[in-house]
Amino acid sequence: MTASFGVVLAGGLARRMGGGDKPLRLLAGRPLLAHVLERLAPQVAGVVLNANGDPARFAAWGLPVVADSIPDYAGPLAGVLAALDWLAAERPGVAWLVSAAGDCPLLPLDLVARLHQARQAAGTPLATVASDGQTHPPVGLWPVALREDLRAALLAGERRIDRWTARHGCATAEWPAQPCDPFFNANAPADLAAAEEILARGGAGPHMARLPLPGENAP
Repeated sequence: MTASFGVVLAGGLARRMGGGDKPLRLLAGRPLLAHVLERLAPQVAGVVLNANGDPARFAAWGLPVVADSIPDYAGPLAGVLAALDWLAAERPGVAWLVSAAGDCPLLPLDLVARLHQARQAAGTPLATVASDGQTHPPVGLWPVALREDLRAALLAGERRIDRWTARHGCATAEWPAQPCDPFFNANAPADLAAAEEILARGGAGPHMARLPLPGENAP
């Protein structure tokens, strides 16, 4: 499979969660971020976090933390750009970035493979995901080669992910939303309770089975 790096987008303002760092809110006794990393990390060559402010609050994970270079909380596209810039400087041999939101604890374990398959089948440079026909633009596949175009778009005021990706061509990898949506995102306290119920009943079938993190033995 094509080597890819991952970024967890943790730089949002979490207004509906009451502010603060949404990925650090607890789900089933562990931070949301731990659940996201548990599912994304085994699929990629490494992970970087995108977050603004003091990076020390994420020190427990031992991962690089990159802040937006575009000011005033420009949204997920700014986080993607920050990760692409880090990748170009620190991992120049890796050409692809996979982004995931820091509030998506149920990511599918075939996410990265399916994104690349969709991109290759469609002949496009970009890919995103959908469940039950609804797209989730912050979860996607990004080529490092487009980072300067993305920078120019952001500096010109672009904030809509789907509008920018449409300029270049974006494939969609589709998943079912039953028995639960693998791209469920915990935007509010009630969502955390709903996610806890999903985890308590064993998740959403085969794609929910836990993969070991690098350095761990399989459960």
